[in-house]
Amino acid sequence: MKMMEIINEEGSARQGLLRTGHGDIETPVFMPVGTQGIVKASTHRDLKEVGAKIILANAYHLYLRPGDQLIREMGGIHRFSGWDGAVLTDSGGYQIFSLGVLREIKDDGVLFQSHIDGSRHFLTPEKMVQVQENIGADICVCLDECVSYPSSYGYTEASVELTSRWAGKCKNAKTDSGSALFGIIQGGFYEDLRIRSARELTEMDFDGYAIGGLSVGEPKSLMWEMVDTVAPLLPPGKPRYMMGVGLPEDILEGVRRGIDMFDCVIPTRFARNGNLFTWDGRINIKNARFARDERPVDGECQCYICRTFSRAYLRHLLVSHELTSYYLNTLHNLFFYMEFLRRIREAIQKGRFEEFYKAFKAKYEGGEFQDEYSVCNG
Repeated sequence: MKMMEIINEEGSARQGLLRTGHGDIETPVFMPVGTQGIVKASTHRDLKEVGAKIILANAYHLYLRPGDQLIREMGGIHRFSGWDGAVLTDSGGYQIFSLGVLREIKDDGVLFQSHIDGSRHFLTPEKMVQVQENIGADICVCLDECVSYPSSYGYTEASVELTSRWAGKCKNAKTDSGSALFGIIQGGFYEDLRIRSARELTEMDFDGYAIGGLSVGEPKSLMWEMVDTVAPLLPPGKPRYMMGVGLPEDILEGVRRGIDMFDCVIPTRFARNGNLFTWDGRINIKNARFARDERPVDGECQCYICRTFSRAYLRHLLVSHELTSYYLNTLHNLFFYMEFLRRIREAIQKGRFEEFYKAFKAKYEGGEFQDEYSVCNG
């Protein structure tokens, strides 16, 4: 059985079904980030209630604490955490890359120093596949090197060669555990290197393909140029995952280019800072103008928070440093994201995606602020 079934298409936009060992998932899909096996300031029950079917956990963090062997002994991440939906594990390539002077990249793996206790570790591509299988992920991701922006052509070319070699080692190391394995396309911001990476990885015939190395400080126009270069080269019948990109307007652009899967810390991290998403744009609930505002965050939203609390009360909780503020704001943002993706899927199904695209942009981009960002991969 194929992992991905494309049900409807409109232009390059695709609506389909992603099959995993823990249920089928409608695509396009947004995966809330649960680095430690839990999405911050929420519970698994909350995730189910807002409609989440898959979360992203981070193999690098779980390897360091509590340890992939412990998770395996406890029955895998699903039994250990109590989450019965699907789990995708990021291999930790970006996290290791972000360690800077604390890591050293070698031909056969990465030597790095733990950000927790300073202990030294050496992780090979084969080891990272084993770690993810021990965790029990439904979808594993190859170890790769994520280069910074800007990086020289020579360094980026060497990185592509390394990422392809590591991808081959990951493919060979994968067992029949039942998990899928995605290759990660790199190449920085050089069109020919992106094409080379895409071709080398698609020849290896992975279960799906991720486009990595984006949202690392580059202009958005350059980011989309790279996606436009890579997406047409990917097998049409396999899932396409745009790693670490997750503002609503960017998800919309990604879907328009044929991307099926997205993840980002934005909805949860922004929630903890008082940035809430609405169908009219994003607002900062901390703003003094909401102190006496009796309206809900979004009159169009049907989440528990919008049906129960006023903007004034949510602002009061945030400025009072009440921990419940994190919880309530997070639930609203997650609900918004799940509803946003549901409407996108429905629009593609009905052949009205372009209509939805134009209407959303016209309304949403009039919001309180639309700033640049580089937080998705954090």
